[in-house]
Amino acid sequence: MKQPQTSIVLIDDHEMVRRGLRALLHLEADLAIVGEAATVAGGVGLVEQLTPHMVLLDVKLPDATVTEAIRQLLTVSPKLRILILTSYAEDTTVMAAVQNGAHGYVLKDVRMDDLIRAIRTVASGQGYLDPRVTQQALHWIRTSSHLGVTAQGVSRLSPQERLILPLLADGKTNKEIAVQLRLSDKTVKNYLANIFDKLQVKRRTEAVAWFMRESHIPGIGQTPKL
Repeated sequence: MKQPQTSIVLIDDHEMVRRGLRALLHLEADLAIVGEAATVAGGVGLVEQLTPHMVLLDVKLPDATVTEAIRQLLTVSPKLRILILTSYAEDTTVMAAVQNGAHGYVLKDVRMDDLIRAIRTVASGQGYLDPRVTQQALHWIRTSSHLGVTAQGVSRLSPQERLILPLLADGKTNKEIAVQLRLSDKTVKNYLANIFDKLQVKRRTEAVAWFMRESHIPGIGQTPKL
């Protein structure tokens, strides 16, 4: 019986990167490159035309920011899975991508087998963050200064809780948060209970509303996926 394939569109303005990815993924029976684009506009057109399962997206493209790119892609294909594949690991870029709907973030110097695992993980409906990105994001949120969250609000949350809350605002399930942060489902559930208690809220939507009200992150949308 033929193995079902995950159809993928590559969006990267470097031809050599696209060639390398095409050669790599050609070796995987369950992964198929169905289109390539060097711009966001071109990629959006291909996604609308081909309706792929997922997109591999660079963050530095000539015609749109990563925030704009993700929004445009999800507008034409709301169920599209998006894996960021880039050389850039700046904290604000990582957070903007995840907060706006990217399902994974991987650096281009990742090992080949780790890249394939990331693609399959995101395609399966889970989230994936490069471990190096996770550590940087955790450090960034620990400092709090970039978040623009009031000192009183931040002081209520532990460093790990500050890392979980943006993922919660992005609509991630407990399981997806656990996968991204390499925690158990039970640990995430306990962290969420602590977050709700400290923020004096009863449900996820109320915690997200608090985060969106208290946070002023440049480039991050104001309407979370709940």
